[in-house]
Amino acid sequence: MNLEKVVFAFVILSAATLNFGFVFGATGSMLYHNQWEFFAAVVVNVIATVLKFGDRTQVGATHLATSLVALLQLGAAALLWTLATPGPDGLPTAATMAGVVSLSAGALLANFVSVVILIVETTLQRR
Repeated sequence: MNLEKVVFAFVILSAATLNFGFVFGATGSMLYHNQWEFFAAVVVNVIATVLKFGDRTQVGATHLATSLVALLQLGAAALLWTLATPGPDGLPTAATMAGVVSLSAGALLANFVSVVILIVETTLQRR
């Protein structure tokens, strides 16, 4: 068993599951979307992107592209969450949360594509 490949797969799957956990729930409600889970999703996606540098194959380039798209979406979501005007209770408004969750869902799609590529690559790999 190759430890490097285990860590790579672990980080990619963690990025996808953390992002899914954040996105899952009512879109406009702050109750379903934890800020710390969002932060963890961003951090793990950054780690996944760093791990994808250095692979000079076409599959590696596609992995990196999906990771960069996810980071772009999550960065935009973080910017929106940070710069949006809070509601009267000091929490983000439903419209702000809907935007953050929508952008995070785009990152989830990119993470899903990365997971599918990983599964196909693993399946086609010879021993």
